[in-house]
This record gives sequence, structure tokens and C-alpha cells, in this order.
Amino acid sequence: MPKGMWVFVEHKDDKIRKVTFEMLSEARKLADQKGEELCAVVLGNNIGSFVEVIGQYGADKIYVLENELLSQYTTDGYTKALADLAKEQQPSILLFGATVIGKDLSPRVATRLGAGLATDCVKIGLDSEGKLTATRPMYAGKVIAEVGFSSDTPQMASVRPNILPAKVLSDSRKAEVIRLKTNISAADIKTTIVETIKTAGEKVDLTEADVIVSGGRGMKGPENFKILEELADVLDATVGASRAAVDAGWRLQIDQVGQTGKVVSPNLYIACGISGAIQHFAGMGTSKVIVAINKDPDAVIFGKCDYGIVDDLFKVVPIFTQECKKLRSE
Repeated sequence: MPKGMWVFVEHKDDKIRKVTFEMLSEARKLADQKGEELCAVVLGNNIGSFVEVIGQYGADKIYVLENELLSQYTTDGYTKALADLAKEQQPSILLFGATVIGKDLSPRVATRLGAGLATDCVKIGLDSEGKLTATRPMYAGKVIAEVGFSSDTPQMASVRPNILPAKVLSDSRKAEVIRLKTNISAADIKTTIVETIKTAGEKVDLTEADVIVSGGRGMKGPENFKILEELADVLDATVGASRAAVDAGWRLQIDQVGQTGKVVSPNLYIACGISGAIQHFAGMGTSKVIVAINKDPDAVIFGKCDYGIVDDLFKVVPIFTQECKKLRSE
């Protein structure tokens, strides 16, 4: 008998990623429809009180799996720990964020459990039998698929960040915290984290950013991304890039938006010097508002944006930045 719906909790430096709260808020509605408990699952070591906020977003229980070998994320360690617990507890539904970690972990857990998995979903729900349904883009966003599950094993999905609203049910709401030990050993883990290097002045991750300013081939060189950085500072935004800019060595691969980069869904996406090829659009097409700046009036991006400016970005962006500064100072 299934024992509730589960949400995998991503955290780093005692901070929970926003996509976790988004999934909890939506899963709370589904759990109420199914009449099941909503459980959050946290893996790590010496997990502190920061997990208590999870209850405010609708969780009834928080499973905390602790082991020294789970101090940092490893594919093997997290897969074994989570799959073992799922086999024991038999959740009806298991949700992950469609993040770097979620995309790495979820298919491996699904394989261990013999379960179906819908990836990069933009909507989740229940059918008339109470089974999970999911909506996900396919073929670079050309097709939107409605996915169902025929098996009673845990129905699994990864959910795209910034798609679902995160809502606090009550600041005083608390969840039962259940701390468990997990039986994993060094022999279970095939990789070792030698060093973690953080980028100085790290911005919000692209997948969770509310505003993104991206540059493409039209930026003409890495030094010109400075004007996008200045605009991003004013808008509290994160800077992204097209594959053309990354392949040219102008930006790091972690900044890439698109089919072969990161899939983003910000409230505002500003595309500067980006033609709008389908591979790029596949990574940002679910943005709430898209603004394009390009001197080519025939650029494909103008057929997909909400607002377009046909002009030289090196003239428009600095003016746009100054006007935004004025508005923020008022």
C-alpha cells in the first residue's frame, strides 16, 4: 500500500532550492485529492534545522537520511540511499526538480525501482484513478505530450524550475521530522569529490532566476558581455548565453541556455543579439515575457517574442540600463 507522495529536497549550504518549494506547493494539492500524506525527503549529513521551513509549504513528514558519505552529492550514494528508502516505504508518487542533480538522480532511482519517469515536466496532475499525469515538451518544444502511468509502482516525474508557484500555507505549520540512518558504504560509491570550486560573486542559478539577460553571436566578443552584466546588476538578473557564444569561448558552458544547455522559465527573458534558432528557443520558450533586441529585422526571435527592438544592441542596451537605473532610484 503506497505511503504518501514524496518530493526530493535539493539543498546547498543549508539553503533549499526554490524548485523544491514549487513542487511541494503543487504536490500538496495532489496529496489532498488522493487523501495521502505529503512527505519530503532530505539526504545529507548533520542536517540542520533549515529543513523545518519545508512544513510551511505543505509537507506532513520530512524524512532525513543521514550518513557521512552523503555530505556531498554523489550519483551512487544518493541513488542507493533514496532507492532503498523508496523500496521500503513504497510512495505512490516521487517528484524531483529538473535540475542538474535531479536529471542525474531521477532516472537512476527509476531504474532501481522499475518505475516510469516523465522528465522536464511543465505541469503535473492526477487522472480519474488518482494516478500521476504530466505535461512535458518534446522534440525541442515542437510537441507538448500528455503523459500517463499504467503501473502502480512509484510514478515519477522531474519538474522544470520556475513553472509552478511556490506558496506558504502557514508560517506556523510544522512537519514531523523523521531522522533515519542509511546503510551505504564507501564501496557503494564509485566517485570521490576532491575539490569544489565556487565562482566568485555567484548569481542565482539560471534555472531559478526570475530575470535573465542573454547574449548571442551578436555580442561580437567576450568583452562586450560587460554591458549585459551591467544591465543584469540593475535588474537583479542572471546572465545567460546562446550556444554560439559559448562555442566561441565567450562564456562558460554553465551559462548556456538551450536544448544542449539549461532549460529556463524566468518571468522576463531579454535576448540580445540572439537569432532565435529552435535549439535556443527549446531552452527558454516557457519564459513568461520575452524581449528581443536584434538589428536584423528578419531574425527568427521576433516571431517568438512578446516585445522586440530592431536596432543595434550596443546602442539600445546601455540606454535601457540607464532608464532602469532611473526607475529604480525613484
